[in-house]
Order: sequence, then structure tokens, then C-alpha cells
Amino acid sequence: MNDIIAQFALKNEVGEPQPLKIGFINDSFVLKSKVKGGISYFLQRINHHIFENVDGLQQNIKLITDHIRTKLMKNGCQPSEIDRRVLQLVPTKDGKLYFKTSNGDYWRMYVLIENATSHDQVDEHSAYLAGRAFGDFQCQLADFPTEKLCETIPNFHNLEFRLQQLDDAVKQDVAGRVKQCESILSEIEKRKEDLCLAQRLFREGKLPKRINHCDTKVNNMLFDENGVPLCIVDLDTVMPGFVLSDYGDFMRTAANKAAEDEADLSKIQVDLSVFEAYTKGYLEKATFLTDTEKRMLPYGCRLMIYMQTVRFLTDFLNGDTYYKIQYPEHNRVRTQAQFRLLQEHERLADVLQNIVNKY
Repeated sequence: MNDIIAQFALKNEVGEPQPLKIGFINDSFVLKSKVKGGISYFLQRINHHIFENVDGLQQNIKLITDHIRTKLMKNGCQPSEIDRRVLQLVPTKDGKLYFKTSNGDYWRMYVLIENATSHDQVDEHSAYLAGRAFGDFQCQLADFPTEKLCETIPNFHNLEFRLQQLDDAVKQDVAGRVKQCESILSEIEKRKEDLCLAQRLFREGKLPKRINHCDTKVNNMLFDENGVPLCIVDLDTVMPGFVLSDYGDFMRTAANKAAEDEADLSKIQVDLSVFEAYTKGYLEKATFLTDTEKRMLPYGCRLMIYMQTVRFLTDFLNGDTYYKIQYPEHNRVRTQAQFRLLQEHERLADVLQNIVNKY
């Protein structure tokens, strides 16, 4: 590990790496400064099996953090404040954005944002703050040319691609499970046309692609000592997409009163207080949205819930090769839970639309 740390252009001596148990994809470590008042660092091993284009991934992060840093400077933020409001990559001693070891591992370094915390639980207040933070993040990047960024996970939020994966899984039926899923497959088929609307509008030039975070969870924000959001983190999936996806994916998890694998479907309900709080905060900051985007925000929720239903079902039909499962029927239970949440959003469509219209 010390050989890896020595590759980066650190400004002061640091202590032994302290492992952090955060996220499920990358291995993370904190390197505390040995010098009083010095800089501490955040070291990560990049999971190159998921993010195969490490060059593109790291270039994405550099471009968007530089863009946000410039915006903050123009808005009069002091350098010390800027350093807490946007991530800062640390280059290697030869100026690269990552270091590749002889055994093929990829490592990167950030400056550690001191005295910052993250939260896993969402309530009405934190949902409002999250809405403002993600709305502001998108607003800062609204003028960034999407063609400059690569897709770090190609077709990640492309519903037409996900439906094709499901069709392939049905045709191959490698686990012999299609027969028991005919009912849910029929429900998915009924909604296919409506929920591919975003892709059609994009091709018609009526819905733009913008820079999305693509993993809008409250634990991907850092808060200061007073509980005020500092910056958005976990930028690996930042890439072009529909803002509807970011809005909808937050609601899919945070505004669901049950877990995404809840077996008791009666417990699955939309948390209207969280939905309204996030919407209020988001629309206060996302001032760049077109009328079409604003109007379609509730559709964005249905889109992402439907897409996750498709993905869970696809994995179940493929014999559980992608998502980790805790028991044999786990992906089928996840599929049913997501579909029930979709039905709840359909049932409350007018209510949710009225909340969006209100703000």
C-alpha cells in the first residue's frame, strides 16, 4: 500500500491508510495528515470490472469537478470554501489521474473533505436538502457539453436497452423460470410503449440529455458540522442522461416507505412528505429545466421504478448472475416489490403531478 501512496503528489506526510466501509463497488481508505493543519487524503481502488474505461471515468471526474470549481469561483466563493464544496483529484507524480499497479489494479486519490459526514436515512428535512443539493449540482453542469463525457457504464439508464436484455432473457430461459413469470411479463409488456416515451422524445429533439449523477441517494452527499449540504460525491456514474432519471431514482428509494425487497406488498407505499420535500428543494435549484422536463418529473419516477422492475426480473430469469441474493427467490421478490411501487405511483399519478405543479 505504501508503494501505491508514494506514486501520488501529496503535499505532506500521511499516516497509515484507514479502511472505510462505504459503498459496494470501490475499496476506500483515509490517509490522515501527520502534519498539524496539513492535508489528509482519500484513496480508492477503482473497480475496473464495472468501470472498464478507467481513462474515461477519471477524465469525466476531472472535467466536471473543474467546471464546478470554476462556477464557484465566479460566484465569489473563497478558496477554502470551494475546497469543501467540490471534490479535488490528486494527480500522480507524473501527472496522471490514477495509478495502475503491475497486477492490474487502478488507484486514485482525492483531497479529504474534513469534518464532513454522510447520512443513510431520509426524512422530510433531509429530503428537502437533498433536493436542493442535487438540483444545484445539475444546474452547475447544465451548460457543460454532454459530448465531452463518456458513458462510464454504457446504456445504464437506457430503458430500451434494458427491455432488450429482458427479451433476450425470456428467449433463452436459461434458468427455466419464464413460465412462473408470465403474469409480470404481461404487465411489463402493457407499459412498454408508455414508458419508452423519454427515448422517443429525445430522438424527436423534444427532450434533452444533460449531465446526470445517476446514483441520487442521500448518502452521496456530504454535510458540514451544522447539517448543511457541502457537496455531491461518488461521481463515477456522472454521465449524459435525462434529468428525469436522477429525480426518479431518488424517489424510487427515498420516497418508498418499505425496502426495495419487501415481501409484504401491503407495506409498499409512497412517502408523500418525502416526495413533496425533495420536489420543493429540487425545483428551487433546478432553474434550467424546460417546461417539458418539469411536467414529466412524475413520469421520471415511474420510468425508473419500471426500469428496476425489468432489471430485477431479467436477473431472476438469467439465474441471478448480477445482483447478490440472500435466498433463491430474492430477485423475484424484488421484482414484485418494485412493480407494486410502480402501481402505487400510477394510482397516485394526479396527486404527485399536483405536487410538482405546486412548486
